[in-house]
Amino acid sequence: MAASFYDRTMVPEARLKQTEHGVVAAGEGWFVLDARAARWRHTEGRRASLLFEGETDFPQVGIGLVVLWPGEPMAMYHWETDQEDFLVLSGDALLIVEGEERPLRQWDFVHCPTGTKHVIVGAGEMPCTVLAVGAREHQTTRGPDGSLQWVEDWGAYTVDEAALRHGAGVDEETTEEEQAYAGFPKTEPTRYRDGWLPDS
Repeated sequence: MAASFYDRTMVPEARLKQTEHGVVAAGEGWFVLDARAARWRHTEGRRASLLFEGETDFPQVGIGLVVLWPGEPMAMYHWETDQEDFLVLSGDALLIVEGEERPLRQWDFVHCPTGTKHVIVGAGEMPCTVLAVGAREHQTTRGPDGSLQWVEDWGAYTVDEAALRHGAGVDEETTEEEQAYAGFPKTEPTRYRDGWLPDS
């Protein structure tokens, strides 16, 4: 007789670990994490971001928060082999999608099916907070040791005039992250700073 849904093993709670830059999930399992207590990544002049994975990899979905100041790009203009979705939680932004510019405001939702060329840039006068979610079905694989590894044909950074005008584009198409972001300082782990996330 097949085991029922209710007979399955319970999923354990992941241990949370305090680091010098904030709290991270230190293993597999379910967890609850306060975004303001978590470990962020930031460099002056570039976005602040929080990937909720910590020391683990989420095999199916990547999810994070991104804070963009006016004129700061979330990424370089690109497309991916899996869908991506974005929800503006606060502030204003500019979406560049398939060469078109679209203003974004609080509660605007952006759906990018596989292959959609896009980037989001901070706009307005205040920081913009975006919830970013991306599937990983065609971007990752399990290595021989069971670890999650990125595949080479994840997508590409492509040339686009609108993205270049807003400092969010590449001069030459590439699949290499290092080449696409050569003009930006690397983000570093950091603690959350007051004002990154809206109070309400």
